[in-house]
Amino acid sequence: MKRSLYLAIATIALVAAPRVSHAQLGVLKPFSIGVAGGVTQPMSDLSDAAKLGYNGTAALEIHLPFIPVGLRVDGAYNSFGEKITGAGKLHAISATGNLVVRLPGVGIAPYAIGGAGLYMVGSDLDGASNENHMGWNAGAGVNLPLSFVHAFVEARYNRVSANGSSMQFVPVTVGIMF
Repeated sequence: MKRSLYLAIATIALVAAPRVSHAQLGVLKPFSIGVAGGVTQPMSDLSDAAKLGYNGTAALEIHLPFIPVGLRVDGAYNSFGEKITGAGKLHAISATGNLVVRLPGVGIAPYAIGGAGLYMVGSDLDGASNENHMGWNAGAGVNLPLSFVHAFVEARYNRVSANGSSMQFVPVTVGIMF
C-alpha cells in the first residue's frame, strides 16, 4: 500500500511539474561564444582604393534573462583587395564593445547592435605600417534559433577616424553562437 502511494505521488509530481523548453533554457544561459564570416563592402573613399573583401569575427556575448539589452565583445578581421596596383591587401583588425538590443520576434528574432573600439588599419604593401585608431559601428541582424546553436545574419556600418579622414565599410556576416 505504501509503495503504491509513493508511486502515485511520484507520478503526479512528474506529470504536474513544469516543463522547460529548449528555447527557455537558452534564456537562462547568460554567456555565448560565436564565430562568423562573410563579405565586406568598402564605402566612401575606401571604395576608390579597395575591392570587395571578406571578414572573420569571434564574439563573446553576455545577455541576462528577461532583459532585452546585452553586451557583446567582438574581435574582427576585415581584408580588402587593393584596386590601384592590385598587388596588395588592405586590412582592418578591430576589438569592439557593443550593446545588443533584442527586438520582439517569434522564431526569427531581430536585434540592433552598436558600439565602439580600437581598429588597427594597415596594408601588406612594402613600407606600409599599421596604425591604431578609434572607431564605431552600428547595424542590425536576425537570430535564427537552431537545435543546439543560434545562427545569425547581420550587417554593420563601421567608421574609423584616421588623421582627419575616415575609413568606412560594411561587413555582412553569417555566424553561429554556442
